[in-house]
Amino acid sequence: MESAIPLHLETQRTRHKRVPDDYQPPYPSFVARYKPAVSRVVMAYFGVQYRGAAPAAATAALAEIAARFAAEGGPSHWDRARYVDRAGYETVVSVAYWDDVARFDAWFAPAREVWTVKAREGIGTFIEVLRPAVARHETLFSSLDRPEGVAAIADGMSGEVQEHAYWGGMRDRIPLSQTDPMTPGGAPELIRDGARLRVKAYDNLCLIRSGQDWSDTEASERKLYLDDVEPVLREGMDFLRDDGLAIGCYANRYMQVLSTDGKVSEKSYGQSWWKSLAALERWAGRIRPTSRYSARR
Repeated sequence: MESAIPLHLETQRTRHKRVPDDYQPPYPSFVARYKPAVSRVVMAYFGVQYRGAAPAAATAALAEIAARFAAEGGPSHWDRARYVDRAGYETVVSVAYWDDVARFDAWFAPAREVWTVKAREGIGTFIEVLRPAVARHETLFSSLDRPEGVAAIADGMSGEVQEHAYWGGMRDRIPLSQTDPMTPGGAPELIRDGARLRVKAYDNLCLIRSGQDWSDTEASERKLYLDDVEPVLREGMDFLRDDGLAIGCYANRYMQVLSTDGKVSEKSYGQSWWKSLAALERWAGRIRPTSRYSARR
């Protein structure tokens, strides 16, 4: 049994874990392991929004960002998903991942200007970029051979880890939690730049991506998930999207992962921005999420 915290980031604890040292989880789970030289990763979200059927500008924009991903300095991995936002806009998001901040910065400068400044008929665009230190984010998976999201750029997976299957395990998997409460510091700041709006985050803002994959299920298990589990999940996702602000959720997206040919796959994930890890924990105490990763700025 390993600790979810990599050996090179272990330190003398001043804040205790939520379980005793001899805790045995009821089932196996694993975390992504990055090379020790990787101290920070980048997650960059490039979104396209429109109403109704996809206009030609949306198709062109998605092809353009995919081409940029394939160019020099592009990400080690990227994926794409869709959702409908609270206002009814169809939204397609291409999410890219780097483990080299300098490489990302060189690639991003021209991409940012084109994506947010270029006039595009009938669509809107947005970018969200996170650069979490490895010490400030965690992953958790129920299998070794299906990394998702930022875990796809890791060096590999751990053995079975201890810190899961209990309330507070998410926090215990974050290396910084050994010494820091990760209390939020401030409030979001809105900056206007002509037609562009920029939201500047604050320390310890929290992001979580919590995923589901039912592609290997057979008839009875698939029926159970689609008829009984997924509707409850969707209800929770809709609550966070529409009414989450009162409990500290700034935004929530219930995303359907798209395959390489653009079709909806049998994978989904909820992506939520939270005021703090503590606010997320209070919500998580009411549900049982499946495999996930989360990140903190």
